[in-house]
Amino acid sequence: MNGIPVLHVEGNCIARAWENSLIELHKHGCHIKTQYDKPEDPPSIDSTMLVTIHNPLAEPMIHKDFPGGPEDLQEYTMEVCEGIKDHLVRRPDDPEDTRWEYTYHQRLFNYNAPGLSPSDQIETMCQKLASTPYTRRAQSITWKVWEDNDCYDPPCLQSVWCRITEEEGKQVLSMNVRFRSNDAYKAAFMNIFALVQLQKKIAECVSARMGTQVIPGRYCHLADSYHIYGSYFHEFEGRFLGALNKRTFEQRTMCYEDFREIMESARPGILEKARAMSR
Repeated sequence: MNGIPVLHVEGNCIARAWENSLIELHKHGCHIKTQYDKPEDPPSIDSTMLVTIHNPLAEPMIHKDFPGGPEDLQEYTMEVCEGIKDHLVRRPDDPEDTRWEYTYHQRLFNYNAPGLSPSDQIETMCQKLASTPYTRRAQSITWKVWEDNDCYDPPCLQSVWCRITEEEGKQVLSMNVRFRSNDAYKAAFMNIFALVQLQKKIAECVSARMGTQVIPGRYCHLADSYHIYGSYFHEFEGRFLGALNKRTFEQRTMCYEDFREIMESARPGILEKARAMSR
């Protein structure tokens, strides 16, 4: 390989595709240092990765070995799709404000550019898709060149792109997502799960506008740098790789529908937690 390896995995559901991506990355990724390494840390394992999920709403959707639990997944999904933590974003014109640089929801649903009114990019995407389903212009971005080139923590998610095709009389919405940097083990599963919920939300919005059902189709997740940090190789190899030999795929995963009620019941506590963060 001449440079960073380019890897591609597929899966019928989120859990299978994410698992396949980690196996492929561990086998064929390159070793490279990162800007976050401590002197004693080994280099990360890295690649450019394309993950194709053919049926992102198929069960089992949840992999038990992602670092978190159902309530964490619910909280992150609400953060991305509902903006429950948008109030934690710092004011760019206040150097004393040390809150977050961004949230994905704020950049997608309330994108601010100097001299312009805030833009709900997801609403604009839905309008474009409803009027011209085959448009190639239904895109949302997060990068702010006037801020992100110099800020400490620029967004990893870069863009969301959707297009609709007609297949066997059905309107099918495909989604492409691009990350410049993606922590494969600690973050990618939650990123994908939440963005698939956004894909579902966009399909429902376009359905309402078109007056005909639009269903989520395949989901493609492209990461320029898809990596496992050297600082947690031991955890990854012991927990994730160890489970491959000890448990079946069914034992390593769980159905979202079995946990949906529990996750939904956590919403009030999650909202209060988010409100408390501002205090």
